[in-house]
Amino acid sequence: MRAAFNEYRTFMREARDSFHTVGAVAPSGRFLARAIASELRSRNGAMRVLEVGPGTGALTWEIVRYIRPQDQFDIVELNAGFVAALENRFRRDWHFRRVGDRTRILHLPVQDHAAEQPYDFIISGLPLNSFPTELVQTIFQSFSRLVAPGGVLSFFEYLWVRDLRRLFVPRRERRRLVRVGSVIEKYLQRYEFRRDMVFVNLPPALVHHLRWDG
Repeated sequence: MRAAFNEYRTFMREARDSFHTVGAVAPSGRFLARAIASELRSRNGAMRVLEVGPGTGALTWEIVRYIRPQDQFDIVELNAGFVAALENRFRRDWHFRRVGDRTRILHLPVQDHAAEQPYDFIISGLPLNSFPTELVQTIFQSFSRLVAPGGVLSFFEYLWVRDLRRLFVPRRERRRLVRVGSVIEKYLQRYEFRRDMVFVNLPPALVHHLRWDG
């Protein structure tokens, strides 16, 4: 209970201080975590996994379940407060500690990550709908660079977020949301092979699974 409270407190502090890069109202729930990590169950042999924007580690907890001794797990996080919280969890929490020898926490934006090898799975918790259009495009270009041929990218967005926000924001913000939606839709049309709706989450979420065809 104390660990959950500390996680929530850290999340709310960082969300307050960095709203446009955190972009959520609460840490992701376990049903969303299960949905976004579900493709890891289809693993075949050793795998390389990249998590982008883990926050306090709500999704990380689920990913760790699938990490085996032969795997490599890299985590990219830009927010210094979240990096410190994650490092603490990997020091103190047995569930995280058991994969510590094959995990790296990298304090940098995903655009700056120069991986030695591409990843079989990329899982993103980035709040794409809160970002400028150009940044969203750059992030997807980075995903394309980092994912292996045949590899899977899984990310989520909150249900109806763009449609609802367009009703209550100024015209300039509406235009940004439309442009961001166009960037995301371009990749979905080409690569998406499955989507999962998660209603038991705050707010409800839609998980996209994309497979790169090389």
